[in-house]
Amino acid sequence: MIWHSISSFILKNRILLVLAVLLGTVFMGYKASKVKLSYELAKILPVTDPDYQYYEAFKSRFGQDGNVMVLAIETDSMYQLGFFNDWYALSQKIKRIDGIKDVVSNANLYTIIRDDSARTFRIRLLVPKPLTTQLGLDSLKTHIAALPFYRNLVTDSSGKAHLMAISFDQKVVNTKNRISLVRQVEAVADSFGRNHTLKTSSVASATSDGTVHMSGMPYIRTEFTAKVSKEMFLFLGLAFLVTALILFYFFRSVTVVLSALAVVGVGVIWATGYIVLLGYDITLLTGLIPPLIIVIGVPNVIFLLNRYHEELNRNRSKEDALMIASEKVGETTFFANITTSIGFFVFYFTGSPLLVQFGLVAALGIMTTYAVSLILVPIIFSYLTTPTPRQRGHLERRQVSGFLSWVDTLVHTRRTAIYTFIAIITAISIVGALQINPIGFVVDDLPKNDPIYTDLKFIESRFKGVMPFEVSIDAKRAGRVLTPQTLTKIKLLEREFGKYPEFTRPLSLVEAVKFFYQAYRGGDPKYYALPGALELSQLANYAPQLKGAKNAGGGLAFKAYLDSTFRYTRISFQMPDVGTVRTTQLLNELQPKADSIFNIDRTTGKRVAAADQYDVHITGNSVVFTRGNDYLLTNLAESTIMAILLVSVILIILLRDVRLSLIAILPSVVPLLVTAGIMGFCGIHLKPSTILIFSIAFGISSDGTIYFITKYRDELRNQKLSLDRAVSETIRYTGISMFYTAMILFAGFAIFAASTFQGTVALGILVSITLLMGMASNLILLPAFLLTVDKRRKKAVLMTDE
Repeated sequence: MIWHSISSFILKNRILLVLAVLLGTVFMGYKASKVKLSYELAKILPVTDPDYQYYEAFKSRFGQDGNVMVLAIETDSMYQLGFFNDWYALSQKIKRIDGIKDVVSNANLYTIIRDDSARTFRIRLLVPKPLTTQLGLDSLKTHIAALPFYRNLVTDSSGKAHLMAISFDQKVVNTKNRISLVRQVEAVADSFGRNHTLKTSSVASATSDGTVHMSGMPYIRTEFTAKVSKEMFLFLGLAFLVTALILFYFFRSVTVVLSALAVVGVGVIWATGYIVLLGYDITLLTGLIPPLIIVIGVPNVIFLLNRYHEELNRNRSKEDALMIASEKVGETTFFANITTSIGFFVFYFTGSPLLVQFGLVAALGIMTTYAVSLILVPIIFSYLTTPTPRQRGHLERRQVSGFLSWVDTLVHTRRTAIYTFIAIITAISIVGALQINPIGFVVDDLPKNDPIYTDLKFIESRFKGVMPFEVSIDAKRAGRVLTPQTLTKIKLLEREFGKYPEFTRPLSLVEAVKFFYQAYRGGDPKYYALPGALELSQLANYAPQLKGAKNAGGGLAFKAYLDSTFRYTRISFQMPDVGTVRTTQLLNELQPKADSIFNIDRTTGKRVAAADQYDVHITGNSVVFTRGNDYLLTNLAESTIMAILLVSVILIILLRDVRLSLIAILPSVVPLLVTAGIMGFCGIHLKPSTILIFSIAFGISSDGTIYFITKYRDELRNQKLSLDRAVSETIRYTGISMFYTAMILFAGFAIFAASTFQGTVALGILVSITLLMGMASNLILLPAFLLTVDKRRKKAVLMTDE
């Protein structure tokens, strides 16, 4: 009765409802116009996670660790006067850009000079201005070689690859201004490349010489943001185009196409408005929501129109046909949209801000689009002329009706073959699923020929990497970091890290002290070492910072590694994008070693007293990304299980039969197993972007189950048909809408194959395949189950009667 009342209310209050939808859409459109791109790192870990809290505390103390962009070139001409001066000029141009904090390259390094008359150290630029003679440049090259502090930092071991590190101001690194900074740096680097017949990374492979390579977290994040922005509009356009073409092919009516796109267009506006209303920004995931709303929203229109045309074919009047379509399909699509929303909303329970935003906005957008469809479609078609029998002829299209007749025959006569086939496919899929490798990389969503990827790999091959890997040390007492004992422990930890080939040379307080000690001993490279306690005390007479003097001069070498209380310090490493599996191994090996070095007495082997302990934690971008990836894998698996349970509850409510409901859920689960098998056999890694596939695909695939079950139940309850006949009628009538919907969803998700992000490509292709299999499963396996259960029940009844 409630759905009859809703249907009647819609058709009796057409103008009022249209005005309400229009006013709401205008308001949401205004909000949607204020949507912004996210310029921050994706927030995957929940704010309560310890690793997230350690990282936030680290950033509050020392600033963002991923704020360095790098340029790298490989050339034999670096120490030729003209080339070197141009390299110097490039660094100066970049340094003058507003928002750039510092530039480090072999053209603007510092040296330290001991000043005995003032009993202090003087920090001097090695190249205060362009060099005028080749002899001076040769002397500079020799001088740099005698400074171990810079070894392998600005020039690789071969002496051919050279790196320029560009530090961004902390205030702009997470804002829109970062894009302008990166673009300005790219422009001057491009100009330098052209002047020296070097190629820029955007037009050349990073494996070739003579290329200006660009990387670093600000650069990677900026390019990712630009791609997200570009692809959001690309997918939106493709979704409208593909949907329009398929709708026109099925219905052969421009009116139907325009009406459907208008309805889902309203849904897109509302979904985008929700992003702003909830205080969110466009991310890699929320940017997918507008095209998803189009693809998922159109089936509502298809089911309404097909039922409307079906009732007209039964000689109903236009008003009665629209009333029945709104009533019957309104109920069916309500539950179907609920299951789809569940597939997205379960992400809300992961606690991950990235997925919470995606899940909540998608779920709200889907249900809003459903409501808009239920209101506008009957109203729009109530004002249009009644479709002619020719326009309704798509319901009897030979190819589709022939396919559905074959399905009907199959489920009635070949159920054993169906079950055998499904069992074999499921077994093979399980074997494939067991081969899935759960691993993620920072840039593995990019194709291997993308400049971002190739440049990163070039820099990793010469300088090991640009991914931050930090050690945060809390000495527990103010001033304790500067003690010989703490410095010795830091040196031991650095030595332990040095055993792993993944890490660059460290930057730390100890390295700075070694640099100063070399200067204190006259600049001889052999004194680039940590001095003993006595000499450290003598060194401190020249470097008051080592005594904890806050306002001492020459703080440039220390301030990046010490907080104002001299209680906290850091050790900074860079590493390649080795993937979450290897990073986890490194964390599991190095964290206990760090704790042992700082908190285990080396003579007794026992833990030191609590008052003498340190808090040492490995953190940084690489760690947070890895922990976030692991967190998602765990929680998204739980989310998929939660989606299955919630949809099962809905089926129990619909069928009022627990056993039958559990059977009905299997046709939506089988495609997930097959998809997992495809991932395993095709070597598609399990990572955040691909694990989304399962709950999304299950939520949408279970729509078919809902459509079939509600129509089947209606045929049994209202049409008083036998079970065999009810199954056949359901296949015949609902099967058409399910077929149309499957084609729309398949093509709609397939558009994501146009993405430059491999995870998005995998998401689109695998969800498309899963939904196509879901349609086949719900049209073949589900009715086969229903018939088998009925047959067994009849047999049980006969045995009881006997």
